[in-house]
Amino acid sequence: MDKKRRSFLVGLAQAAAISTVGGTLAAGFIEENKDKPLTLRPPGALDEKDFMKTCIRCGLCVDACKTRENIYIVDGVKKTTLELAKPGDDAPLGTPFFIARTNPCYMCEDIPCMYACPTGALTPEKCQNDKGEVAIDYAKMGVAVIDPSSCIAYWGLQCTACYRACPELDKAITIEWRKNKRTGKHAYRIPIVHEDACTGCGMCEEACVTEKAAIQIFPREVVLGKAGDRYVKGWDAKDQQRVKNASTDTTTKTGRSKKSAIDNLNQGVNWQ
Repeated sequence: MDKKRRSFLVGLAQAAAISTVGGTLAAGFIEENKDKPLTLRPPGALDEKDFMKTCIRCGLCVDACKTRENIYIVDGVKKTTLELAKPGDDAPLGTPFFIARTNPCYMCEDIPCMYACPTGALTPEKCQNDKGEVAIDYAKMGVAVIDPSSCIAYWGLQCTACYRACPELDKAITIEWRKNKRTGKHAYRIPIVHEDACTGCGMCEEACVTEKAAIQIFPREVVLGKAGDRYVKGWDAKDQQRVKNASTDTTTKTGRSKKSAIDNLNQGVNWQ
């Protein structure tokens, strides 16, 4: 084989290898930049899809978290919450996130990470109450979910670690006393999460004493259901405001509705 032909084949093989590696890297980059629904974001974050469109990955929120006044030090180590996602972090590259089990949000009253954001990906509108007041207590970073099968309080052991760690004491998590029918002598002290008051800070998950946390934080849109507009809480004056102008004349017309209700009974049923 002459030198020119050999050189050509070697170059062709190198080009193919480079193309394969480049394609793999590109595919990996695209995958790492997809929005991931289980990612926990800083307080004030927009809904995930809007957050991904608005966040410019500047890292200012992470810097503000590291230099905040509300610093926790454990065993001489300064505890920071936010990280910028790196390859392998299972979060879109360069975006801020936190891991509740190891580095929860420490609920800074001045919310420095949120106010450091230059684009509105983190916005005070997501930390407001019904009166428009902005406070970390109104943040909705996620919601705590308890696994009763691994929570030792449900076994009858007297554990209240998550309850005592919660910064929204007796609001986001309360303790419910129940009779222990197995022994007939002791009481269960069951932690109950109230999603309307839970900020998703993750302090409960960090404090959980089980090997794998029996209480974990998930993004609210992942675990919370939605009843829909057709259902109204009759005891909630605010909820009733939604339908105060609703018409009672609305009807649904189908092929069956043209007939008598009696005619539609047991249609298609073979009693033989």
